[in-house]
Amino acid sequence: MSFSQHPEHHFIHRSGWLRAAVLGANDGIISVTSLIMGMAASGASAHTLLIACIAGLISGATSMAAGEYISVKSQEDIEKADLKFEEQELKKHPQRELDELTQIYISRGLAPDLALQVATELTNHDALGAHARDEIGIHENTAANPIQAALASAGSFSFGALFPMLAILLSPDIWIEKTVLIFGIISLAFLGALSSHFAGTSKLKGSLRITLWGILAMGFSSWIGSLFHVTPL
Repeated sequence: MSFSQHPEHHFIHRSGWLRAAVLGANDGIISVTSLIMGMAASGASAHTLLIACIAGLISGATSMAAGEYISVKSQEDIEKADLKFEEQELKKHPQRELDELTQIYISRGLAPDLALQVATELTNHDALGAHARDEIGIHENTAANPIQAALASAGSFSFGALFPMLAILLSPDIWIEKTVLIFGIISLAFLGALSSHFAGTSKLKGSLRITLWGILAMGFSSWIGSLFHVTPL
């Protein structure tokens, strides 16, 4: 019997880097834009705003990379510990582990005889892989990758923070606050649509979700900054 190949393109394999990239870019746009909005509302000069933007980009990117690496590395350590424990159990209690795998397939709807047959075949092929996937929930598409997550997070944060920087560089001094706001809204809308495209979901919903939360953050920061505004004598 021959089986024809029918490749299907799914989106789950993108979940690791996409989550880190969207989070980083979203944080880069919102946090740095909100920082500039707040400082602009306080009456800071264009030069001060540019320095603050650069500092926010550098500190934010390094912080995101470090935080993402530590978080995902912890997940990876847990996965390795679970796999090591499962490997020991397979050596000590092979029959018990086979019964456990069989019960998992029964709970998913297979008849007991068929579940035992499937569990036996998968155990003979790759026992640890079968238990990692079906018992623990570790899959190659979603396994932790701390280096990839850290680089994606730092790079995307830096990319997001470039938008308020460009707004400062391209705008006349008197229009900086409004220009930064407009750049922020447009970039957030674009990010939401782009991430939804890669995730295979509604571009409109993704764009509106990110943009609305970003506007709230920027508006709040601007209000806080205005409380510290000092009118020159």
